[in-house]
Amino acid sequence: MLVGKICSQSVVTAGANESIREAARRMARLSVGTLVVTDLDQGERPIGIFTDRDIVTRCVAAGLDPNEDPVSSIMSVPVRSVGEDTDVADALSIMAGGGIRRLVVTNEQDRLVGILALDDVIELLVKEADAVGRLLTKAAPAAV
Repeated sequence: MLVGKICSQSVVTAGANESIREAARRMARLSVGTLVVTDLDQGERPIGIFTDRDIVTRCVAAGLDPNEDPVSSIMSVPVRSVGEDTDVADALSIMAGGGIRRLVVTNEQDRLVGILALDDVIELLVKEADAVGRLLTKAAPAAV
């Protein structure tokens, strides 16, 4: 299966120059833990990832001012991304190799189309395991 088929296509973004507080408020309002940071001058190309964990470890713990410091000062870079036509198994290998739980998904023009979270892959595996279970139940011989 391709990541473009299972990734979340409803992605919340942030600008690199907006304040950490503005971005954090958007996260709270929309109940999301991750924003993809895009460069609007380059047609919404992803340039980083900004998470609730970044706010805690790189802003609050480091003593930065969330009203003054921009998202770019604490976002994770470089952004780890895969094309929408990447096989899920290949995406999982990238995630495991990098110790990351999310990958940005881009199209052929390197434009943001979605985000693949480890939870998306787990959901796919559960559905496939359920389908296999149903098939095995139907194929089981009747008891004598």
